[in-house]
Amino acid sequence: MELKVISDAAGAPGGGCASSGCGAGGEKLAHLPEAIRAKINNHPCFSDDAHHHYARMHVAVAPACNIQCHYCNRKYDCSNESRPGVVSEVLTPDQAVKKVVAVAAAIPQMTVLGIAGPGDPLANPQRTLETFRQLSEKAPDIKLCVSTNGLALPGLVDEICKHNIEHVTITINCVDPDVGAKIYPWIFWNNRRVTGRKAAEILIAQQQEGLEMLVARGVLVKVNSVLIPGVNAEHLKEVSRVVKAKGAFLHNVMPLIAEPEHGTFYGLMGQRGPTNEELSALQDACAGDMAMMRHCRQCRADAVGMLGEDRGDEFKLDKLSEQEIDYAAAMARRAEVHAAIEASRAAQRNASSETFVSIASLTRRRPTRPEPRRVLMAVATTGGGLINQHFGHAREFLVYEASANDVRFIGHRKVDLYCSGDETCGDGETVLAKTIRVLDGCEVVLCSRIGYEPWGQLEAAGIAPNGEHAMEPIEDAVAVVYREMGEAGLLERSGGTAHRMSA
Repeated sequence: MELKVISDAAGAPGGGCASSGCGAGGEKLAHLPEAIRAKINNHPCFSDDAHHHYARMHVAVAPACNIQCHYCNRKYDCSNESRPGVVSEVLTPDQAVKKVVAVAAAIPQMTVLGIAGPGDPLANPQRTLETFRQLSEKAPDIKLCVSTNGLALPGLVDEICKHNIEHVTITINCVDPDVGAKIYPWIFWNNRRVTGRKAAEILIAQQQEGLEMLVARGVLVKVNSVLIPGVNAEHLKEVSRVVKAKGAFLHNVMPLIAEPEHGTFYGLMGQRGPTNEELSALQDACAGDMAMMRHCRQCRADAVGMLGEDRGDEFKLDKLSEQEIDYAAAMARRAEVHAAIEASRAAQRNASSETFVSIASLTRRRPTRPEPRRVLMAVATTGGGLINQHFGHAREFLVYEASANDVRFIGHRKVDLYCSGDETCGDGETVLAKTIRVLDGCEVVLCSRIGYEPWGQLEAAGIAPNGEHAMEPIEDAVAVVYREMGEAGLLERSGGTAHRMSA
């Protein structure tokens, strides 16, 4: 039997988030009660491992917002733009329910329905809660989630619990009003507009009260924070400490999206977003206080499908008008698909525990050698936790960090589509150059296939293309490649790039 190397994180019990998914080993969710781990086991936004296997859906029923953020511009009918607040059509509750039922029947991997905008769901309580009320009756096998800025949260906690909403995300960018005044120009509070530091003071108080109330009621709370260089970058460490102390179980630090074409205040004023290195460093710093979410795609408010993809155009209202869905049959089919997914996940965990040894254990056998350096590797995948995508077809790459002790997921990097389908993938040099820049810092790219032209340009940039692990589990393959780099003498602290391995 072939013996491969895998990180100690593999096969975390209970299907929870292993260290390879949430960051350093201390970030495992295994410390959570079994009931909580069961709630997130198939939730793609709350569990890193689940996002490889399950899909989510957002319905845009909440157009109004009660605060203004300098990083937000809620655009409509912008189908080519993927970021929070963007939608192609705002739905009524009845329309939203019809769409959810159709999607759940067509995409049996879909487990979660969330309302996240395009405004704030709790600033539109009637529309939001009516949608949840109908779905809890008509689609009881779907998890219900809501995302909010938290301003109206304390007054609606009872209603949230009444509608079986067990997952809530609160966007908390600060716990200091002086910082908040730089992010929020105004809030709408008690029928009047409040500005400046006072506005931030009220918002922070409401967010913290709502968080405490939800935790007391047993609702799982994830906190989103937008990393804004020069504004709240250092302060987010304190945010993480505070929200963990109050019971949030997951923190999602997201990069500011600030391109001028989006029309946000920050974008027009030249506020830059964080670099990949700045984002990763801040996530690592916060990870000392709580589990970090690193797989967020900052989805549209009407996103449909697996994280990293959007199938919303397949389910526009005009395409659903004639459909009649037998949801009882759809639920039975969904149950079969979910059972097969869980069997596959369990088999993969068992295989890892039986046939893989840890990098750490091998390292301990050679105590005289210095610990090898860490290496970033990019992965092209369409899901399932496997390396199963052609390099030229990838719209994003997942980035993993391999070290002597573990393999951990760092985040994702979006790129333009390099190949339009031709097997040679020999055109598109300009886009390829952009892709190589996006992959800066990565020493290896793992994919199912890759063309001759991009292979050569990646090597020239010091990035080793690797198609030898197609259809293998990602963490397993990353660990094996890291071991091979060590055997080739490429992990010495003085450096050495991996592209020499691919010759």
